[in-house]
Amino acid sequence: MLLKRLNSPAKVQTFLNSLRFNFEKKGETLKSPILTLRARSAHCMEGALLGAYILSLQGFTPYILCLKATRTDYDHVIVPFKKNGLWGALSKTNHNVLRYREPVYKNIRELSMSYFHEYFLDSGQKTLRRYSATFNLNTLEAGWELSDKNLWYIDQKLNKIKYYNVIPKSHIQKLRKADQVEIKAGKIVEYRKTKK
Repeated sequence: MLLKRLNSPAKVQTFLNSLRFNFEKKGETLKSPILTLRARSAHCMEGALLGAYILSLQGFTPYILCLKATRTDYDHVIVPFKKNGLWGALSKTNHNVLRYREPVYKNIRELSMSYFHEYFLDSGQKTLRRYSATFNLNTLEAGWELSDKNLWYIDQKLNKIKYYNVIPKSHIQKLRKADQVEIKAGKIVEYRKTKK
């Protein structure tokens, strides 16, 4: 079975990368892992739910974590995992940044902060502002991973948990903008949105 062969976080990340990006052309979705597998496409939260579920089959606790941005940017959901006492993360994204993190971080704050410098707009403005506590998907009612409905209630639960500030508000205006080469690199995408 495919999912059992994905027996390390690195293999799960490679599999998530192989899924097309879900541009939600027919309306917003939040598919369960089984529906994501059938569709062979995912956006960041669908990829996170699938990634966390696959990791749970290997004995990892299925955590997700939300990175909150300013209103002018998109939030991002990652899958923290702990290996040999250190934290890493899986991530489904269409961009060349905000991706996999090796398990080299001492705690969740360190892991979350590793995304800070790559989180910026085309203007160069850095936009990451908060990160959530880890949310354990094992706390959900059994069967969520096989649901044939959108899982909006998980998104609602994720919005209600504790969040931590990335930087003091007094530092926001002093942040240096990303420079042009960083902005150019940030525009590299894996999948192009096709026009109909």
